[in-house]
Amino acid sequence: MRTGSTNRKIKSEKTHIKSGDLVYVISGKEKGKTGKIIKILKDKNMALVEKLNIVKKHSKPTQKNPTGGIIEKEAGIRVSNLMLYDATISEPTRIRNSRLKSGEKVRISVKSGEEIK
Repeated sequence: MRTGSTNRKIKSEKTHIKSGDLVYVISGKEKGKTGKIIKILKDKNMALVEKLNIVKKHSKPTQKNPTGGIIEKEAGIRVSNLMLYDATISEPTRIRNSRLKSGEKVRISVKSGEEIK
C-alpha cells in the first residue's frame, strides 16, 4: 500500500498561447470548439476558455452570494489540448516566433504567414 502525499508538483512549461487569444480545442469533450482565453493557470499548465468546459459548482450562502446554490463556471483545459486559431483563414495553426527589424518579438501563423496580434 502506498503512503504519503499524492500531490505532485507539475513542471510548468512555456506556453504558446496568451490571455485573450482565440483558441481551438483539439481533444477532449469540447473538441472542435473555439473560444477566447480568459486566464492562464501557469502552475497547472491549464487555461480557462470562455464558455467552454463548463462545470457546476455547489456553493453555500456567503455575503457575496447570499442565496448560494449551483454556479456554472469554466474549468481548466490543458494547454497541450489547445491550438491557436487563425481568424484570417478560419483554421487552427501552429505559431512561429520571430523578430522584426526593429527588434520587436512577434508571433507568426505557420499556415498563413501573417502576424498574430
